[in-house]
Amino acid sequence: MVVVVDTNVFVAACLGMRAGNAVVAACLRSEHRPLMGAALLAEYEDVLGRPAVWARCRLSANERDELLDVFLASCTWTRIYFSWRPNLRDEGDNHLVELAIAGGAGCIVTRNVRDLVSMELKFPALSIRTPEAFLKESVR
Repeated sequence: MVVVVDTNVFVAACLGMRAGNAVVAACLRSEHRPLMGAALLAEYEDVLGRPAVWARCRLSANERDELLDVFLASCTWTRIYFSWRPNLRDEGDNHLVELAIAGGAGCIVTRNVRDLVSMELKFPALSIRTPEAFLKESVR
């Protein structure tokens, strides 16, 4: 399945949270094809540069950067040519929907389900799932 992996799921993987680990690992095993775009990459890099987020992380900064590099190698770079705005209450999340639509994703995997399911525009082929729900559905 083509997916968009939100930043909070990648952070969870770095912090050793089980479901986040499993989603990122499934992408690295090519079980799913993650999409990446300019705005999402900028968000990943921004969060990786915040020391307070990583205070209790077992991975060093170099290891997190290496994991990002490996993850990016599994991603399909996707350009966004059309903005679907206004769409979400949090303007900062619109790029996830735009990336998913531009790349034909079937799912956005995120811990921020509440904000994303409140889309003004409806895209029936696109689901919004927590990592746990996504993993349960992908096992079927």
